[in-house]
Amino acid sequence: MRWYTCTPVAFGGGADFFARDSGLLCRGVQALGIDSRAVMPGGRQTEDEGDLIRTDFENLELAEWWKSLNPDGVVLYAWGSPKFRKVAEAIHKAGIFLVLNQDNGGLVSPMLDPIAWACEQRTLAGAGRIAGGWVRLVKLLAKGFTKGLLWDDFFRIRHLRQGDVITCVTPVAAGHYRRYCRIYGGSALAERVQVLPHPVHLQFRMQGTKRRQVVAVGRWDDRCQKRPGRLMEVIGMLLQRDPEVVVEIVGGGVEYLQSWHGSLTGGQRARVRLRGRMLPQDMVEIYCASQVSYCPSAYESFHIASGEALCCGCSVVSARSVSLAAFQWFADDGVATLAVKDDAEGHVQALEKELEYWQRGQRNAEQISRDWCDRLHADRVAARVIELATGAIISA
Repeated sequence: MRWYTCTPVAFGGGADFFARDSGLLCRGVQALGIDSRAVMPGGRQTEDEGDLIRTDFENLELAEWWKSLNPDGVVLYAWGSPKFRKVAEAIHKAGIFLVLNQDNGGLVSPMLDPIAWACEQRTLAGAGRIAGGWVRLVKLLAKGFTKGLLWDDFFRIRHLRQGDVITCVTPVAAGHYRRYCRIYGGSALAERVQVLPHPVHLQFRMQGTKRRQVVAVGRWDDRCQKRPGRLMEVIGMLLQRDPEVVVEIVGGGVEYLQSWHGSLTGGQRARVRLRGRMLPQDMVEIYCASQVSYCPSAYESFHIASGEALCCGCSVVSARSVSLAAFQWFADDGVATLAVKDDAEGHVQALEKELEYWQRGQRNAEQISRDWCDRLHADRVAARVIELATGAIISA
């Protein structure tokens, strides 16, 4: 067999690309012994790895070009966007089995739930949290209830009709998409929707010994999504209330946290490490030593860092929100605590609850790791793609 992945955006094609999302799925398919390449538009870049195919974007919209590659299947990471509808149509027209990956929380239209959709738009806009947030929200609402319903939904459903399988990264998102497809395309289209999480590299698995430690990973210069302000407030409160906990903060933009870190008392400052960006192999050690992974984000489609942490035997804490669909999945599996209120006190209480579970022996790192490696490791996600394709072909 030959299975390709495609991202119709000209990202870099180096090691970072092949460490997540469509690039890592390509690696997962290769791990099964199946020929796989990744496809992206744009000119060849010096960092591009050898198993990346670059081409002009126009070729992605040509069935003849896809036929020339002769793949058995393609996993298209195009978010169901109307902008990339013609890419999906070209692959379908070429007679290639098409899996459409939907990297979002599933609330793609106000038609699904106007109130929940509007709440998510408020979160995405940063209304009440960042400058210009309310103006941005008004624009998003106006666009969603006009162009979204009259234009975007029509072309998104045309995009989705091209897929033999439509995959969502969480069960919550899959539920939203099944309803969306049922509204616009009937039950037959809704039945194509399946869960396929983002893959996690095989190196993330439990090893070593855990201690009373919390890890937080993010792009901390992103005030709207990653909420570094919430992170600092919560960790500051946690350090005051728990004299033993150690905190590892990893990711780009930690410079934004330096002033806050310097303002901590000497003892508290010694228990917080600002790591900056780290190589994946170094992250494994931190995850495996940590009991809890904390995500202060306002919204995430999946949150790969939490997936990596679960594979390394951590439990997870986040807010409870329609814009954090993956964390409901983690909580339903019994490996996460969601804050009752999305404020600093609510987050601290959730962290304290998880740390208490560990202290009482109510969390099993090896079991968490086994369960989530089986779900999220790149070779298992790739195997799920082949399974979905085989099942769809047989039922057809």
